[in-house]
Amino acid sequence: MMKYSQVLLFTVLLFLVGCGDEIETNMDEQVSDFEFTTQDNETLSNKDLEGEWWVADFIFTNCVTVCLPMTTNMAELQNKMTQEGIDAQLVSFSVDPDYDTPEVLKDYAAQYGADLSNWSFLTGYDFETIKEFSIKSFKSIVQEDPSSDQVTHGTGFFLVNPEGNIIKKYDGRTSSEMDTIVEDLKKVTS
Repeated sequence: MMKYSQVLLFTVLLFLVGCGDEIETNMDEQVSDFEFTTQDNETLSNKDLEGEWWVADFIFTNCVTVCLPMTTNMAELQNKMTQEGIDAQLVSFSVDPDYDTPEVLKDYAAQYGADLSNWSFLTGYDFETIKEFSIKSFKSIVQEDPSSDQVTHGTGFFLVNPEGNIIKKYDGRTSSEMDTIVEDLKKVTS
């Protein structure tokens, strides 16, 4: 009889936890602790983001392929969030920290009209650190291309909840996905 009541209690708890999710999720990963350098040469850590909803991606400034649409889409997302009055943070992690100094990232942000009050561009670590961080926390590939100065990396945008859990991945290359992110943010922040 004890086992039946434990199973019943577990099932009820799962149901109650599931009721709290107002959006369909496709990930459940904890963001590893980090403390990196922003485009303003300040420190941003996962502790600073506690209590905030945030969207993360992985880019680099001299990328010649996917970063252009990704950063364009992140800028579009920021504009839509402003229009909708959504209070959330955006975080772009550089996967080329040797080249992407704070100054380079600040110039890059300016090219996209980024409002740095809620969009941070991060560097200040070595390549192995960001590679491990991306793979471990976000399940997203980061790999050097030995034949060029390019870095292979994932193209996802990741929704992180106030407890630091990645709960959803979106296609960062697709403009229409920004509407989906806005709708999800409206549900979870209202």
